[in-house]
Amino acid sequence: MNQSRAVVIGGGIGGLTAAIALHQRGWAVTVLERAPALTPVGAGIGLMPNAQRALDVIGLGDRVRELSAWQGAGGLRTPGGRWLNRMDGQAAAERFGGPLVLLHRATLVGILCDALPEGTVRTGAAATLTDPGGGPGDGSGDGSGTGFGPRAAVVDTPDGALAAELVVAADGARSAARRMLFPGHPGPVYAGYTTWRVVVPPPGRPFAPHETWGRGRLWGTQPLKDGRVYAYAMAVTPAGGHAPDDERAELRRLFGDWHDPVPRIIDAAAPGDVLRHDVHEMRSPLPAYHRGRAALIGDAAHAMQPTLAQGGNQAIEDAVVLAHHAGPGTAGGVPDLAAYTAARLPRTTAIVRQAHRTGRLSGAGGVVTAALRDHLVAGVSRLVPGLVLRNFDGIADWRPPQRPYAAGTPRGQREEGRAEH
Repeated sequence: MNQSRAVVIGGGIGGLTAAIALHQRGWAVTVLERAPALTPVGAGIGLMPNAQRALDVIGLGDRVRELSAWQGAGGLRTPGGRWLNRMDGQAAAERFGGPLVLLHRATLVGILCDALPEGTVRTGAAATLTDPGGGPGDGSGDGSGTGFGPRAAVVDTPDGALAAELVVAADGARSAARRMLFPGHPGPVYAGYTTWRVVVPPPGRPFAPHETWGRGRLWGTQPLKDGRVYAYAMAVTPAGGHAPDDERAELRRLFGDWHDPVPRIIDAAAPGDVLRHDVHEMRSPLPAYHRGRAALIGDAAHAMQPTLAQGGNQAIEDAVVLAHHAGPGTAGGVPDLAAYTAARLPRTTAIVRQAHRTGRLSGAGGVVTAALRDHLVAGVSRLVPGLVLRNFDGIADWRPPQRPYAAGTPRGQREEGRAEH
């Protein structure tokens, strides 16, 4: 029997996860990546139990946990080094049914690529969604003149047009596919701050994982499994800025007098290895995450602030839920993209808004407001230990519609709890 065809635009974490999930359901999948090679940014990514359960669905959760650093004790500090609260990794794992893990993005992309058949991913392949397909009567066009029939979506490439029963747009916050599907939507807006990310060699003396909140600035330091350190920083600043010399020097100006190990991490970074990106968020949600035979996932659908560490996690969730509603890849199958939108839009919209609120708290820039924030966090943490973890209730404890292996348990021990969207 012929397979249904799926084209994925974008070879990032969400796009690759979607390709694997669809392939495992019997779809013939092609991934089109504009870049000449799959070269992930030199940064880490934290995966909470919700994303790990999604990866369990496609059989990759165990491999990810094997290659990741499991997050233990840590907490929140002031620039002078005072601890505002302490977080227990074991308590988080017990609350949410699995650990928080951290790995290099390149490691995760390698795991995902290894799970796809050779030739699935085409690099150096710019792709443009030209027709979302779907047939007459649904407002998405009927495919007339394409030669592919009324049900197909069409993607143009330098090598010609590709038709598919499903197109997955995983082309990021600046998604051209989103603009084509919803031309009247304003898209993401600048969140008010920029971020820096870097991975450095082992810094020598040990340190406790931490996130540090200053006035309009933030720093985080987390260890990877191989001993390297992933660090990230944020500062409230106008959009489009760049350091007059290099970004490492900019980090020294902003964070060089903060507590140890922050200055050591900055000194260990090579000037060209510090990545800087402005943060954008989808403050106005889309009316849907699909149109015709085209679906949006990840930042293309719901760009969010990184304050809850959920951007990549939600893209992974999107991918497995989309594959679930796409159905088996038998020729002539009709993916239920309305069900995908119904499952994902309310959840991700709520997380975008929660990440925005958290960003306002962590990015407080006034002397009084920052002091009040620190006093509140420290006081609440003393009175109600573990209260900070409640911020992730309903996020980290999510379960896919499929029944996965439980995060953190040996393969073969099936999760018996109720599957949820």
